Amino acid sequence: MAAPLYTATSTAWGGRDGRVVSNDSRIDLQLSMPKGLGGDDGPGTNPEQLFATGYAACFHGALKAVARERKIDVTDSAVTVSVSISRTDEGLDLATRIEAQIPGVDPATGRELLDLAHAKCPYSRATRGNVASEVTLVDGES
Repeated sequence: MAAPLYTATSTAWGGRDGRVVSNDSRIDLQLSMPKGLGGDDGPGTNPEQLFATGYAACFHGALKAVARERKIDVTDSAVTVSVSISRTDEGLDLATRIEAQIPGVDPATGRELLDLAHAKCPYSRATRGNVASEVTLVDGES
């Protein structure tokens, strides 16, 4: 394994109805179970929201990097990641949907940038083959 450039560490207490705190205390969040998973949909966040947030930021970073390599301006771009959890015969499985808006870039180039970003993003690489994923280019009006 390569030497890490950075390591993030967080600790959870109480599972999905508890609390999570990063080792530097920048994240200190209450967790609540969504109604769809049998919870009370309380005021806290949940692991799927945290995963979607991290994935969106990481994927957008990869998109900006591949665009920069090709000298394509994606200044006004945005990436939205949805994380779903479903019951299967094996237990609970995750699926992701990545939607990117890239104003000012033609659809063919946008699709190419998304494919390259999906190949480059560490979250995409880590989940490939394990988590169903859909990557979509959307217009700014969607």
